[in-house]
Amino acid sequence: MKRFYKEVTTASTELGWTVSLDGRPIKTQGGQPQVVPSEDLAEMLAAEWREQGEEIDPSAFRYRDMTDYALDVIARDKDAVVEKLLGYAETDTLCYRANPEEALYRRQQEVWEPIVAGMEAREGVALHRISGILHRPQTEETLAKLRSRLEALDAFTLTALEQTTSLAASLCIGLEALEDGADGEALWDAANLEEDWQADLWGRDEEAEERRAKRKGDFLAAIRFARAA
Repeated sequence: MKRFYKEVTTASTELGWTVSLDGRPIKTQGGQPQVVPSEDLAEMLAAEWREQGEEIDPSAFRYRDMTDYALDVIARDKDAVVEKLLGYAETDTLCYRANPEEALYRRQQEVWEPIVAGMEAREGVALHRISGILHRPQTEETLAKLRSRLEALDAFTLTALEQTTSLAASLCIGLEALEDGADGEALWDAANLEEDWQADLWGRDEEAEERRAKRKGDFLAAIRFARAA
């Protein structure tokens, strides 16, 4: 699709902030007004439109897609994404470790344990750690507390959390990414600890590295989205 607009502007309304193309406010892909809670996020959305060339590149609209998902999907069915995120708590990558006698276990303890322990302290929960792959359910008390925490989040924050959590396969990392001053690069490295361990042993694949770079970009964009919203 060719670029069909010249001017991109933002404006404050009674409901929030909007972006307009040649004076026409943008709607979500679901057809409703695209209204966001902050000027920072509106400017991020506007920048995506301003940076388009003569041909519009749909893949360059990371923040638009997250915004529309928040408004069109999560705002209408919050319970579904809460259930999905609780599923990651049950199978959190950071809770499944190698056998204690392995070198990988020591590396997991060094990198993962502070993240898990920090999440437990903030949320007032206790997570089971397992050596091996056999599933061990988290307690009902832990899941109830996490459910309450997730239900209290707004649609924009849940959108970011769903993305960081799914990319990391870890609710611990997803929640840590929402914290002020969270180091997104370090969290991404933590999420890929086992992959890096294997790559250091057996070598790296160029196509896999390209896919990982794309996923990393999405992960860091979700953190920026949460902070702006």
